[in-house]
Amino acid sequence: MAEPVAGVGRFKASYAVERKIEPFYKGGKVQLDQTGRHLFCICGARVNILDVASGAVLRSLEQEDQEDITAFDLSPDDEVLVTASRALLLAQWAWREGSITRLWKAIHTAPVATMAFDPTSTLLATGGCDGAVRVWDVVRHYGTHHFRGSPGVVHLVAFHPDPARLLLFSSAADYTIRAWSLQDQSCLAVMTAHYSAVTSLTFSADGHTMLSSGRDKICVVWDLRSHQATRTVPVFESVEAAVLLPEEPAPELGVKSKGLHFLTAGDQGVLRVWEAASGQCVHTQRQRPGPGQELTRCALARSAGLLLSVTADHNLLLYDTRSLQLQKQFAGYSEEVLDVRFLGPEDSHIVVASNSPSLKVFELQTMACQILHGHTDIVLALDVFRKGWLFASCAKDQSICIWKMNKAGKVACVAQGSGHTHSVGTICCSRLKETFLVTGSQDCTVKLWPVPEALLSKGPAPHSGPVLLQAQATQRCHDKDINSVAVAPNDKLLATGSQDRTAKLWALPQCQLLGVFSGHRRGLWCVQFSPMDQVLATASADGTVRLWALQDFSCLKTFEGHDASVLKVAFVSRGTQLLSSGSDGLVKLWTIKNNECVKTLDAHEDKVWGLHCSRLDDRALTGASDSCVILWKDVTEVEQAEEQARREEEVVKQQELDNLLHEKRYLRALGLAISLDRPHTVLTVIQAIRRDAEAREKLGATVLRLRRDQKEALVRFCITWNTNSRHCHEAQAVLGVLLRHEAPEELLAYQGMQASLEALLPYTERHFQRLSRTLQAATFLDFLWRHMKLPPLPAAPAAAPSAL
Repeated sequence: MAEPVAGVGRFKASYAVERKIEPFYKGGKVQLDQTGRHLFCICGARVNILDVASGAVLRSLEQEDQEDITAFDLSPDDEVLVTASRALLLAQWAWREGSITRLWKAIHTAPVATMAFDPTSTLLATGGCDGAVRVWDVVRHYGTHHFRGSPGVVHLVAFHPDPARLLLFSSAADYTIRAWSLQDQSCLAVMTAHYSAVTSLTFSADGHTMLSSGRDKICVVWDLRSHQATRTVPVFESVEAAVLLPEEPAPELGVKSKGLHFLTAGDQGVLRVWEAASGQCVHTQRQRPGPGQELTRCALARSAGLLLSVTADHNLLLYDTRSLQLQKQFAGYSEEVLDVRFLGPEDSHIVVASNSPSLKVFELQTMACQILHGHTDIVLALDVFRKGWLFASCAKDQSICIWKMNKAGKVACVAQGSGHTHSVGTICCSRLKETFLVTGSQDCTVKLWPVPEALLSKGPAPHSGPVLLQAQATQRCHDKDINSVAVAPNDKLLATGSQDRTAKLWALPQCQLLGVFSGHRRGLWCVQFSPMDQVLATASADGTVRLWALQDFSCLKTFEGHDASVLKVAFVSRGTQLLSSGSDGLVKLWTIKNNECVKTLDAHEDKVWGLHCSRLDDRALTGASDSCVILWKDVTEVEQAEEQARREEEVVKQQELDNLLHEKRYLRALGLAISLDRPHTVLTVIQAIRRDAEAREKLGATVLRLRRDQKEALVRFCITWNTNSRHCHEAQAVLGVLLRHEAPEELLAYQGMQASLEALLPYTERHFQRLSRTLQAATFLDFLWRHMKLPPLPAAPAAAPSAL
């Protein structure tokens, strides 16, 4: 009934975090360096630096004030990074080392909203929420210009690409573009054409033309010699960014002439290429399905030939500039993770369902990401078929999808079905063969969906589009929402768990009711069959996990330990242990035989909705509302081996210690005992020294020859000994040696000496008071003894003469 698993015959004792997938981008500016190898993005109070090749976060830069980052910019020579925080501080970074080289006040009276370097990487312009534009010399470290006159927030600044012209452009809340002369320290022109916020400014290679984009659905081409608009191009969407393309033919993008062409990104969610001269759209990218595809950012790394765009779902997409072929995808922020599953025959990938209509598939070895589109509303649950190539998803859009992964790791939607009248909240695949799947919905019904034979072929996914799924059976199962369904290992039984506080057992494929499991005090979140025994596990909002017998529907065991709802439960160790996850952010490992909670894993900060175990039973996967996905590794054998090695080492050291004491080599014995970090063992050595009449005189010399860190440890041990009247003499002897022979300045330099003295003083005073009382009592007793007047002893009677 179950596949063979590793570690048969042993219980798990612990898991450790092997990998953590965390949010690295929560909105705001993104920027590529000139080589296209590093990607910079804002995540709250940090600027994260990603390695584009691997997707790994190389470094997180956070200012000392720990306030949110409001703006940043990387210099054109890729050497200097400057960040601005809500605390009105600017920080200049040597970003490769992760160190701040300079920190200064922004002087703005409100947070910095935008910043930009000039082409020489020496001048930095900052635009503030106070309407001011300031220019800084980052090499000589002083402010050079302060431009006033912009109403409201200055949200856009850009230097002219020709450093000789010393021009700065800015845009604020009045929808105009201002041109500032750094040479004259004045405003050269106020350019008016937009009727909504200006979102980007970009310049032609010759420096004579500027392109501006806005949320008023137009792009404007400006002649910078006359500061006049030469052409207005209606683009029919709210544009967040426009990029001027290199002036060279690109047939794949519809660029056939050398004229000015630009690319726009906006609320339609597609990249479009426009010819400036005619105002015609010459190329449109293929539209992705589902909401959240609006583009919020777009940036070009010319020398690397890469184009970066950002969606409203915080997904980062890297394209080849010449063909707009997708090169890389990064999932910046997953919001609330609702479900997770291992994928592939060897669990080489994971799939994540978050608070989004799209799915994210990660390859564990390289962390390469694929973003899958198929649903039109939030995906609520996932499940994977036995072999790992096929998996299924269900969503709030009342539909289900079957996805197929090929041997190259690429995933495509191969089947879709709909039929429920409310959100589909749970899904389960057949266990024995890839023949059917079962869904449960808020409409209180369960549907059985046969898997078409065409999907089981080993060839590539069909190009004709997804196959349509038809439900074979529909059964109304509960009076409230169905939160979980589970198929038995033999594919003959179905369990359902509902908000009505009951679980029910059904016979497949006719969906005949066999029995009801009643006993939970609140709704059920999860049901799961044991892989070995005829047992069902249920997880409930009452904070308990229960085991039920399938024969008589009785409750066999109850596991209590979570402080809130238990959301997921899974069998591990061939059905002898359970993993449970809850709303308290905890994952617990239980041993069924004795109802014991073996381990509590505390790495999430919010509800743990997703829990799945690998087919080899050596790893677990969790996903939670804190946007984190954690891969756990079974470290039972590793910890047992470490514990065994530690015990063996302790036995060897203890034997060595006994030998040293026997040989009266007290200095080495004391050093060894301190290295073991066992106060009682050190006490034993000190007592042995004090018992030896010859060595007692050498106690001071032995203590003074210790290293400083060993003396610090000895003072810490003295605090423990000093609390006990039986061991205080050893503590006072050691302290006496240190106080007599060490200078006060040296003693105060010891780590934690102040706290140690505060801990030693009360007990030392108490010991001296006790000794004083004992001395007084002994003196009084001596006085009494000396002054006692005893009556003379009676004389012994004389012996009677013996009769002769």
